[in-house]
Amino acid sequence: MAVARARFDAIVVGGGHNGLVCATLLARGGRRVLLLEAAAEIGGAARTREFAPGFRVSGAAHFLHQLPAALAGELGLDRHGLELAAAALPTTALDAAGAPLELGDLATLRSISPADADAWPGVIARFGRFARLLYHVLDAPPPRLGSGATADALALARLGLRLRLLGRRDMREFLRIIGMNAYDLVTDEFATPLLRGALAFDAVLGTNFGPRAPGTVLTFLYRLALQSAAGPAQLALPRGGMGAVAAALGRAAAAAGVSIRTAAPVARLRVGNDRVDGVVLESGEELDAGVVVSGVDPRRTFLSLLGAEHLDTGFVRRVDHFRCRGVAAKLHLALDRAPAFRGLGARAAAGRLLVAPTPDYVERAFNASKYGEWSPAPALEVSVPTLHDPSLAPAGCHVLSAIVQYAPYVAERGWATQRGPFLDAVLGVLEAHAPGLRGSVRAAELLVPEDLEREFGSGGGHWHHGDLAFDQFYLVRPVPGATQHATPMAGLYLCGAGAHPGGGVAGLAGRNAARRVLAEAAA
Repeated sequence: MAVARARFDAIVVGGGHNGLVCATLLARGGRRVLLLEAAAEIGGAARTREFAPGFRVSGAAHFLHQLPAALAGELGLDRHGLELAAAALPTTALDAAGAPLELGDLATLRSISPADADAWPGVIARFGRFARLLYHVLDAPPPRLGSGATADALALARLGLRLRLLGRRDMREFLRIIGMNAYDLVTDEFATPLLRGALAFDAVLGTNFGPRAPGTVLTFLYRLALQSAAGPAQLALPRGGMGAVAAALGRAAAAAGVSIRTAAPVARLRVGNDRVDGVVLESGEELDAGVVVSGVDPRRTFLSLLGAEHLDTGFVRRVDHFRCRGVAAKLHLALDRAPAFRGLGARAAAGRLLVAPTPDYVERAFNASKYGEWSPAPALEVSVPTLHDPSLAPAGCHVLSAIVQYAPYVAERGWATQRGPFLDAVLGVLEAHAPGLRGSVRAAELLVPEDLEREFGSGGGHWHHGDLAFDQFYLVRPVPGATQHATPMAGLYLCGAGAHPGGGVAGLAGRNAARRVLAEAAA
């Protein structure tokens, strides 16, 4: 006698933070939900992993600074065990040839440039107003243009009203700068090289852009928009690493009734009667579902799991042209002592450290990646989390984690031969700021974009699953025909970083997707 297949109201493919958020909210909406994760544990890029005996580190994302406080509260992450080892960390720009500069330290800035110290509060306040406006764009599924639906018309009207409420001066300034490049913006506003470099680096961190690329003010404001909603905990270190965030999300999902299966890779999405009606696992097991929500990147979702034969040729071409090659690498170091960064006190050394002394430095670092080369003088975002959370390393030892820009997805001469020289170059940059660091390294791991793709499932090794650019943002993200989290194939939705609004450990793509699925079911 045939055994009946398991059936769910919704299956979420991918157990990253967006998939977990989406599954939880669908279950709270009364749906029977199954979440499938290919890896042995949930979390995706928000995982804590051991890279050397006794040394653990946040594998990809290493700061918690973009998860909206309202969403964390809605999910009850504190009740589910999320604890911060440190919060409100300072950001300090390092200079191998001079003194470091903590962003927001007006006394030090005034000693360098009184004009910049006077300008800083007003400029940051203005950027904050623009970021809060943009957050309203990120916080809900985008409206559909020309749909005729009242809800879509009201959403567009609310956006226009919020823009108008900025006031005439701010509205004009917002419209002037939003399409600009970050290089011009920061050099217009400030004269201090370290300040310019730090802001320019923040505008391009995790993107396939240099500071001179048009639209990098958008990526800068995107980052600020998510940080503005994170509340007092912005720029924090979870106790136990970023895997603690995933664990809390997993407990919240389980409490809502979500069934979670790990080590359950999906081979393909099943199609019947012109709609997705389930999944087939690599084991051959078939599972039925009313809807399937994919947290996998758009290219893999459409071209591999679904298959181009189920899609229009023009749509397949748009997906194939979706730009999703990452250029950020991740460095992990196991150290037998704490690094001694030149000119830093204990508070600054335990915070967020940037190696991006000028915008030109960042632009030169980017130039190499355009030609398939790694940067010999990369820009870095550095953290030493064991200064707040000693549990991540053996007693007396430390771990250092750094995002390294830029490293091409495809190295011209192949990563098999280039990984060693690139690691040596990165260590050389760190040594210039922390003399003696090389001698304290017990083990090192350098994950280039192709490693990040393999390890965490992010297409192209890109942590946004695709570039955040005007032609891949908001109303057209990821591509026309697959916006608003819906797709051309009935029953299939997107909830990953490749969908609106983009990447970062924020959970908004997952929440927006859940809202869309629940709204369509209620219509």
